[in-house]
Amino acid sequence: MNIELRFFASVREAVGLASERIELPAGVATVGAVREHLIARGGAWREALGHERALRMAFEHVMCGPDTPVTEGGEVAFFPPVTGG
Repeated sequence: MNIELRFFASVREAVGLASERIELPAGVATVGAVREHLIARGGAWREALGHERALRMAFEHVMCGPDTPVTEGGEVAFFPPVTGG
């Protein structure tokens, strides 16, 4: 399955990409599994997307949780929580 990834703010800065199209391996079928797949890349990916980091996730422009299924051609986005002040 092919999906589009989008990275925003400090996540984008850490991984050095604003977007990427990838083919997911078999068994990667949820937003949480996509995150795990990217963390497994190691290095900056592990630092930017690791579970110790507070992250927001969206699928098809809708905020979601890790159990949200992904579909062919869908878009998964990762970004830090927004704060104001």
